[in-house]
Amino acid sequence: MNFTQAVPDEVEVSLTPLIDVVFLLLIFFMLTTTFDRDAEVKLDLPKSQSAVTEVRRQAVEVLIDNKGTYYIDGQEVLNNKPETLFQAMSEALDHWESTPPLVISADAHTDYQAVITAMDIAGRLGLTSISMVTAQAPRK
Repeated sequence: MNFTQAVPDEVEVSLTPLIDVVFLLLIFFMLTTTFDRDAEVKLDLPKSQSAVTEVRRQAVEVLIDNKGTYYIDGQEVLNNKPETLFQAMSEALDHWESTPPLVISADAHTDYQAVITAMDIAGRLGLTSISMVTAQAPRK
């Protein structure tokens, strides 16, 4: 009779499943993260006392920064000439089956003429639904 005890094997912890789970979580969070669209162009919006309404994402967006530079759906317009803005807005409208609403977001320090130019061109293109984006004024 052999009563010798077997030496137990050394216990090892396998890190492979843990690493797999960490990478899967990393991929999951990267795919489900939403990014703030307002961070694309830095605007200081004018204040409004009226209630804040949610801007529909189903619209052509025209952003005007404090230097008067136009951005249509996030793409910078080459220059500030009305003809160039007209061409860029008409190209943005080509992607729509029906006439979309227009949303104008202008910096609070933008020249008023830049906003009027954008509205004038929208009228020439036949857009009838135009919205202006403002930030709600702080309550006193």
